Amino acid sequence: MSTSAVPSVLFVCVHNAGRSQMAAAFLTHLGADRVQVRSAGSAPADTVNPAVVEAMRESGIDISAETPKVLTTEAVQSSDVVITMGCGDACPYFPGKRYLDWQLDDPAGQGVAAARPIRDEIERRIRGLLAELGIEAA
Repeated sequence: MSTSAVPSVLFVCVHNAGRSQMAAAFLTHLGADRVQVRSAGSAPADTVNPAVVEAMRESGIDISAETPKVLTTEAVQSSDVVITMGCGDACPYFPGKRYLDWQLDDPAGQGVAAARPIRDEIERRIRGLLAELGIEAA
């Protein structure tokens, strides 16, 4: 972890339209202002997956205004924890960062019924991450 009082977490997947958007939304929601959250994609889509938006809405979190963002070296360098979700070798590596790879199904091209179990698993992992960071979920 960095010496800053607020840890920084970056979520990365290929399109930044599904898994990483859900993870960032859960961490922002549950971590409140006690963690800095970023998400990005190695090949960002034009929009967030509508099934993911709906699945998150069902959980009380609105991500309809979010847009996929391109992964930058700066985003990785300024993060304490980098969590990849199927971005393969596209994610740059920097010593001193904590890297986690979460193997999760990709909701791309699937409906809300397929996004729900992915959403639920991401929420479970976010709650575990918060516990590891010593942050109580809001």
